[in-house]
Amino acid sequence: MTTAAIDARAGRRCHNALNSLHSTHYFSPDLGRELGALGVTDAPAVNFAVRAAALGPVGAGAVTAAFYNYKHDLVARYVPAVWQQVTPEQALAARLRAVDTTLRRLLGEEAVASAEMAEAAELALRAAEGCSRSARPLYSAHADLPVPDAPHLAFWHAATLLREHRGDGHLAVLMTADLDGLEALVTHTATGKGLAPKWVFGTRGWTQEEWDAALARLRARGLTDATGQLTEEGAALREGIERETDRLDAAPYARLGAEGVARLTELGGSFARTALGAGAYPADLLARR
Repeated sequence: MTTAAIDARAGRRCHNALNSLHSTHYFSPDLGRELGALGVTDAPAVNFAVRAAALGPVGAGAVTAAFYNYKHDLVARYVPAVWQQVTPEQALAARLRAVDTTLRRLLGEEAVASAEMAEAAELALRAAEGCSRSARPLYSAHADLPVPDAPHLAFWHAATLLREHRGDGHLAVLMTADLDGLEALVTHTATGKGLAPKWVFGTRGWTQEEWDAALARLRARGLTDATGQLTEEGAALREGIERETDRLDAAPYARLGAEGVARLTELGGSFARTALGAGAYPADLLARR
């Protein structure tokens, strides 16, 4: 199966469905409870610990580089200090416990134990076999972790691999487009699909003044207008970024094939909609337009 056999937009749709379910744990009170029991109580520290844990007890520089759009000052406030409170192995185990509780709560026990969940896990794991480690640190680190036995956790693990694989490639494209971490956030928000500014400030460590300065830089490049909306050139840049990200992320979906991608998207989308209906995300998370 070659990459040309799969519509790149189909791969993107599949990624979006799986990423929606993967990301529920970041907004789950279960994650905070699990890490809190280990002494990690600040929300940024929880986030850095669970997502960076697969890399080992790395320093702030490595986390800033891998995460790309977080302000380094915020990262350095918690990393590497968080590894004095919890080891990476403890953080990974706590994360998996939180995911288990979260998915059972959002999806229900019947869905967790369903044949559809087992099918989704099998398809997602097969797709992940097509991922590449080269220049993809977060994907590669997570690929070293064992696949959980329970189907719903195996599905989440595979969704994590596919999410980080696409994400690592996406960062390379952002660099090629000459967008720094904050500019990438600003332009994504301007599409109506990114985080609302209040969430960028609260979770990524940037300030309103820095946001406004990024807007000014983008306006000088002709990518945004005076109101902060994307210009035609800016919209074209963002769509080009997504298309190139699709290209770099095509191999997992080519491995699965068109029929498998369609089925995985159907299953993942159904689970994601159930989670959304159960209140998985804050209502004001996205900057919809």
